[in-house]
Amino acid sequence: MPLTADRAKPAVPFGGQYRLIDFAISNLINSGLRQLVVLTQYKSHSLDRHISQTWRMSALLDAYVTSVPAQQRLGKRWFSGSADAILQSLNLINDEQPDIVIVVGADHVYRMDFRQMLDAHLASGARATVAGIRQPTALAHQFGVIDVDPEHPGRIRDFLEKPQNATGLTDAPHEILASMGNYIFDANALIEAVTVDGEIATSNHDMGGDIIPYFVARGEAGVYDMKLNEVPGSTDRDRSYWRDVGTIDSFFDAHRDLISTLPIFNLYNTDWPIHSQTVNSPPAKFVRDSVGRIGNAIDSIVSLGSVLSGTHLERSVVGPWTLAGGGSTITDAVLFDHVRVGQGARVHRAILDKNVVLADGATVGVDRERDLDRGFTVTDSGITIVGKGTHVAA
Repeated sequence: MPLTADRAKPAVPFGGQYRLIDFAISNLINSGLRQLVVLTQYKSHSLDRHISQTWRMSALLDAYVTSVPAQQRLGKRWFSGSADAILQSLNLINDEQPDIVIVVGADHVYRMDFRQMLDAHLASGARATVAGIRQPTALAHQFGVIDVDPEHPGRIRDFLEKPQNATGLTDAPHEILASMGNYIFDANALIEAVTVDGEIATSNHDMGGDIIPYFVARGEAGVYDMKLNEVPGSTDRDRSYWRDVGTIDSFFDAHRDLISTLPIFNLYNTDWPIHSQTVNSPPAKFVRDSVGRIGNAIDSIVSLGSVLSGTHLERSVVGPWTLAGGGSTITDAVLFDHVRVGQGARVHRAILDKNVVLADGATVGVDRERDLDRGFTVTDSGITIVGKGTHVAA
């Protein structure tokens, strides 16, 4: 919040022209996996529209990406968790009769070749495989942590939810394996697991919290170390990059990972592209303002259709169709599409949602107390978020 006040989290814009869900779908498509369903529930209109307009596959090849809303097939109730979402959508699996089902989250930023994980799953004999990403031991309390069985490498001994005192890996004591929220299942095993879970009244019906421990208890859960994944075009700097952007701070930091000269996450890897909707617009333009002031853009991304007139832009990501007036300053900021920044306005350490308008001389992120008084969200780290369609007076 407030970026999800009017949209599902996977539909939140990212990196200028993308939506968060584009990363998950691009990874699956690039991996040659082309029968995809997106299970949606809350505030899904912009997500459904994005999928409909962007992800059109060839029916000739029996390929598709389609949204499937909650259908209340098991009674008059919504999804009560990610596992329940699959339980209530088993008709999709029964219709296709697949041998394997891959389940991924739709709101993470990363590159991954799922075909390599699939090969490892088939070779292991496990009925469920969890993708794990190496993270510092000090951050273990933020993740679901995979405890690998030392006697059976590749098998999960325990699955720890946000442990306070996690033990490091044998080959890297300063690291743990955190669950990426990506899973591969034998189809019949997944059907069995979510069906059993659906009968447990005390379950949270969560994939990570309930379904994976079910397989762990039976000795049937394997782990795939993301360190083994070789994505074409990746470099040592951005290899194995993964960010859970579930908080404003992590969302903001992930944008900063895009803009350095040698980015930590490289959007320009043409060997493994991140696809999104093609924006029908002219190129971005940088011009002098009406009194001849010259603007500049430093360490920033500017999307199509944007016009910056005499603007100082630094360490920022600007979405499509943004207009910034003469003498304005935008630093350490993330702007969504159709933002208007008036003459002499200042934006610093802020996220401006779609259709935000700053009047001439207005400020955001400059005075914390004033931002709070105006009802803006301000994180403990000092990032100000202005909600969709807000008009900010001087």
